[in-house]
This record gives sequence, C-alpha cells and structure tokens, in this order.
Amino acid sequence: MSIKYTQDHEWVQTEGDAPAVVGITVHAQEALGDVVFVDLPEVGKTFAQGEVAGVVESVKAAADVFMPVSGEIVEVNEALRADPSLANNDPLAGGWFFKVKLSDPLQLDALLEEADYDKFAAS
Repeated sequence: MSIKYTQDHEWVQTEGDAPAVVGITVHAQEALGDVVFVDLPEVGKTFAQGEVAGVVESVKAAADVFMPVSGEIVEVNEALRADPSLANNDPLAGGWFFKVKLSDPLQLDALLEEADYDKFAAS
C-alpha cells in the first residue's frame, strides 16, 4: 500500500491493481473546520489530473477537491455524503471521497511522499 499527497491537500492511496482511494488531508480538514457538505463526482465520469472533481464545504469556506491523478471514478463514499463530518473525524480512512481507476499510474511518481507533504503543509 502506498499513499501520496498533492500540494492541493488531497491524498491518494494505491494498492496493487485496485482502484486508488482519494480524500483530503488532515491539514486540509483542519484548515477548513467543520465540514458540512461534500459534492462528490459522478461514478463513470473521467477526469484529468488537476481537474476539479468535487467540492467540500465547511462552516468557514468552500474548497475544490482536485483530481490527484487522471482516471475514471468507480465509486464514491455515500457514507461521507450522508455524514460529511467523516472528513473531519476520519480523513485518512472512513472519510475518503472517491475511488478512481487510474489511466496513467506514472502520474503517482510526481506526487509528494508523506515527509515531503508534511514539510510543504507546515510552510
């Protein structure tokens, strides 16, 4: 299992040939505050890396969720839609946003490792 991070504060977890799991980072949910709504992408829709794939709204602000890698949405987290606070309470597990079938796995190589993301987020 591998987790990579974007400078837009998304994480993407991959494991073998399984669809990649995408969510927002602990830093992102802390900056947003209490999440009250998520707009998840439509299953079957294809996005290019960097495109807006969803929106997360909190009591403080709304923020776009960017596609960390190109691919097709194969599943969305309906539990998150029903209970947006999962993005705050469990951002790296139960608060995942969607799963994506990667169209170019090599794009993962350009994303940040955890230590590099932590340094970036702290600056």
